[in-house]
Amino acid sequence: MAFFDMPLEQLRKYKSPDPEPADFDSFWRQTLKETASYDLDAAFEAVDDDAYKLVDAYDVTFGGFGGQRIKGWFIEPAGNKEHLPCVVSYLGYTGGRGLPLDHLQFAMAGFSQLVMDTRGQGGQTPDDGASGPQVGGFMTRGIESPQRYYYRRLFADAARAVDAAASHPRVDARRIAVTGGSQGGGLAIAAAGLAGKKVKLCLPDVPFLCHYRRAVAIVDTHPYFEITSYLKNHRQAKKTVFDTLAYCDGVNLAKRITAKSFFSLGLMDTCCPPSTIFAAYNNIKAKKDIRVYDYNNHEGGGSLHGLEKLRFLRENL
Repeated sequence: MAFFDMPLEQLRKYKSPDPEPADFDSFWRQTLKETASYDLDAAFEAVDDDAYKLVDAYDVTFGGFGGQRIKGWFIEPAGNKEHLPCVVSYLGYTGGRGLPLDHLQFAMAGFSQLVMDTRGQGGQTPDDGASGPQVGGFMTRGIESPQRYYYRRLFADAARAVDAAASHPRVDARRIAVTGGSQGGGLAIAAAGLAGKKVKLCLPDVPFLCHYRRAVAIVDTHPYFEITSYLKNHRQAKKTVFDTLAYCDGVNLAKRITAKSFFSLGLMDTCCPPSTIFAAYNNIKAKKDIRVYDYNNHEGGGSLHGLEKLRFLRENL
């Protein structure tokens, strides 16, 4: 794919023209209040597997939206006795938590890590929330109402995962970072925007879930195409759909981020177009930086950017 979005100099200034819901902050305050009414009750059970010699891994559960038990992993350097900074990481679309073996990068660099499983998406955490008509995937689950929308539940889980990490006795709660790629990047933006000063650093890679209206207008790739498919069958629902999506748009949540941020994107990304990512990035008022990988699609900076992230974490966390 050749360059298809705005020129880079225009992207660096671009902001979404879409209005923010007038009750955006009260909507999320109420959502987080409802979530906090359930016990966090974070539990960490040691994984008994002698395959892991240089790290200690724990099976995690904690109370998310609606009190639903959310699964995850907690991983730290083997035999750790210190209060370490912790990286809370979120997963890509339709992915599950896998095994601890899939998440060794941060512990091998000397950090602890909490990996949040994604409700309903192929891991071990179901989605107990209400739903209605939808097309395949999760983008339109409950989209007829902001209160019932799938990503309201998932974003609340993401913020709660920060609390779960902070509750661990060997985590320095003053030094928590959030990260993830694609959907995980969108969840990192949401967690940083909703958890406020509980998050010190925000590191989203090729983030999904930003500037929906533009995304569906300029690409026909999945998962954004799920929204297009829904609107093909619900022609009268355009306003309802985009009104709902506005509450879970990274563009609006980015305005609330206080954490120092480090973004990445691929300039040829046909899954999460560069303009949708810059629309969120340009709304962040805190200190920030971004890496642009000119000739990459949704893979972004790959392992090269992984090294950049470790350096950023070491310097700032």
